[in-house]
Amino acid sequence: MAEIGRRGRRAWALAAAAALVVALGAPGPARAAGPAWPGQVTLTESALQGVHGTAPDATVRNVLTATVAGHDLRVRLSNPFGATPLAVRAVSVGRQRAAGDPALWPGSVRAATFRGAHRVTIAPGGSVWSDPVRIAVRAGDAVAVSVYAPGAPVNDHTFPPPETKTPGSFLSGAGDATGDVGGAAYGEFRPGTLWWVDAIAADSLARGTIVALGDSITDGYGAVGGGPRWTDVLAERINALPPWRQLSVANAGISGNTVSVQPNPYDPTNQCCGPPAPLRLERDVLSLPGVRYVVLLEGTNDIGGGAYAPPAPAEQVIGAMRQIADRVHAAGKKIVGATILPMCNAAGSAKEETRLAVNRWIRTSGTFDAVLDFDAVLRDPADPTVMRAAWRDDCYHPNAAGDRVLGDSIPLRVFGLTR
Repeated sequence: MAEIGRRGRRAWALAAAAALVVALGAPGPARAAGPAWPGQVTLTESALQGVHGTAPDATVRNVLTATVAGHDLRVRLSNPFGATPLAVRAVSVGRQRAAGDPALWPGSVRAATFRGAHRVTIAPGGSVWSDPVRIAVRAGDAVAVSVYAPGAPVNDHTFPPPETKTPGSFLSGAGDATGDVGGAAYGEFRPGTLWWVDAIAADSLARGTIVALGDSITDGYGAVGGGPRWTDVLAERINALPPWRQLSVANAGISGNTVSVQPNPYDPTNQCCGPPAPLRLERDVLSLPGVRYVVLLEGTNDIGGGAYAPPAPAEQVIGAMRQIADRVHAAGKKIVGATILPMCNAAGSAKEETRLAVNRWIRTSGTFDAVLDFDAVLRDPADPTVMRAAWRDDCYHPNAAGDRVLGDSIPLRVFGLTR
């Protein structure tokens, strides 16, 4: 298929989607995730996937992008997978000067505290929110959270990153470099690698938060060719609205994740890809400040299977999606279901029949408050078992152009937003 222009592609995707959307503290052990504070939204998120080793005597400068403007930031540090406590000695928050550069804007750096203390210990399985940090950010600003926790279990998020708006980190030489504004203590940018920081919240004029719960397609795997993830595209579009009508977008995608509770298809240790979606729903979605909408795009890894888990039947995938939707509704939130993208399974094959059955259920069951038919947006009309070649990185993943099409295809009215 010939490459089409951005304006024409966006117009086509919007028209297609319009037809396809179905409206329907002090040092010591820290407590679990803190409460949702009135007026706060989740600026950004990076769901943690597993624990990998022990931190050296060094500082990690994590960098995440704010999706709306806000002030009085709170940072969440988590130790969900560690077998030992996470002893944090120092944390600072600032604004990164430029992509790929560890330097921060002078005057933007603030030391974070936890119930007034600069140190905090997080028990295995626990999380803790910082006190408000007196810093303001704009939509698109890169927020740098520097953490010094030598000897701690490394709870991380690592993934092949998209080419723009890339979360990532810098690792320093020996010692506490949380106060290093110029960045001289830090090495090269490590795209796609984050330690301990899994969410940033802030006071904001935005009306709330959308959380995208997903796998590698949401995480950004394969988003190559000069563009961001589909969630970043959605955030860009929402940012064009007046600040008081916006919603922030939190990305809870983890590559290799499954929507049903089962062994991970790719890793027998279950450390590569996060717990199955129902097991991480509370931490990665419902516990976040300001959540109003959840977008669920999962199921590819269940249906595809792998060396350590067989392909899941449709009933298993549907049951997990129904459970997630019920819990989201019970929490007073709305949930939007997205259909599963083509996977290159032959027409009539067991895997393809499973995918089609799950998608029929997503479209017609009434389980979701709305449906995004991502399958119909990206599939090749000449062969609906695959994505269009111009928008495909591999059999499971869109490229950056495909992510742009997905992000542009979403009608904002699904989230109660109109221009």
